[in-house]
Amino acid sequence: MTTTTAPKQRFRLHRNLWIGAAMLLAFPALATVMGRIDWGAQDFAAMALLLALLCGAIETAMHFLEAPRWRIGGIMLAVLMGLTVWVHLAVGIF
Repeated sequence: MTTTTAPKQRFRLHRNLWIGAAMLLAFPALATVMGRIDWGAQDFAAMALLLALLCGAIETAMHFLEAPRWRIGGIMLAVLMGLTVWVHLAVGIF
């Protein structure tokens, strides 16, 4: 009698997550074009980096954490950390 474990699935990207992040970055771009806000290239680069790190953390939690409660906890932790950094950047702490 042999027991084998199921092979680990290969890492796959969740397309809707990344499309949502791109849409979140497109809203300030549209507002900048319309003259409502004044973002520079550094602001867009910081937000793109923050969103990329957040999506990467969510993708990592979805791939490596197998139990649903751990996945939810990992995703919540990533979102809360992303929001904390975003708020700190908004008020000028970082």
